[in-house]
Amino acid sequence: MPLELYLDLHSQPCRSVFLFAKINKIPFEFKAVDLSAGEQYGDEFGKVSIIRKVPVLKDGDFILTESIAILQYLAAKHHTPDHWYPAELQKRARVDEFLSWQHTNIRTHGSKVFWFRGVLPAVTGAPVPKEKMDAAVEDLNMSLKTFEDKFLQSRPFIIGDQLSVADLVAIVEMMQPVGTGLDVFQGRPVLSAWRDRVKKEIGVEVFDEAHKVIMNVDTLPQTFENKGLPEFLKLRIQKMFN
Repeated sequence: MPLELYLDLHSQPCRSVFLFAKINKIPFEFKAVDLSAGEQYGDEFGKVSIIRKVPVLKDGDFILTESIAILQYLAAKHHTPDHWYPAELQKRARVDEFLSWQHTNIRTHGSKVFWFRGVLPAVTGAPVPKEKMDAAVEDLNMSLKTFEDKFLQSRPFIIGDQLSVADLVAIVEMMQPVGTGLDVFQGRPVLSAWRDRVKKEIGVEVFDEAHKVIMNVDTLPQTFENKGLPEFLKLRIQKMFN
């Protein structure tokens, strides 16, 4: 039985898992979960995960949630090249350091900008107040500066000369606001050069495949209209940022 990955590529963590499996030629069945239709709250998905978030890995009877745990599981089970999640103590510690930091920094702030620019206006029909948007962008800018100064510095990649899961997780998070038209790489030559290296190492074709959906996020209003956003989900989204 092939590995099953429950994914929606609007989600950054889903894209990191998708890319990792693709790059490392890990066979899997793509089980689409449409977050915009609220499928994560349906009975069928509830049988897979009571957490009701994606990604989810199903390997036979074994079910695993949380993207970082899934990446580590795939690396160990499939004996992927060491550079992805190094065995050497200090290199692995650097990867773990970034993975721990990014949750409440790049991920939090990039996601908020994405929701403010791409999702809330589509749900409410009105733009987010300027002061809220400006504060969200400022927080994101501070996280990006910390990434450059602390985690990247003058190295080609986060742990040195080779790509790791830390770079993979970082790039998908940074692409989230890019999908709404906010180019976080503009005016940041160091960050732009790192992005180009990461994209080249991943492979342009698979990188673009993973990000095709997010780069067309301006179609969300039409998607919501066509599918009929469930009222409970609409209220939940509105409450998230009140």
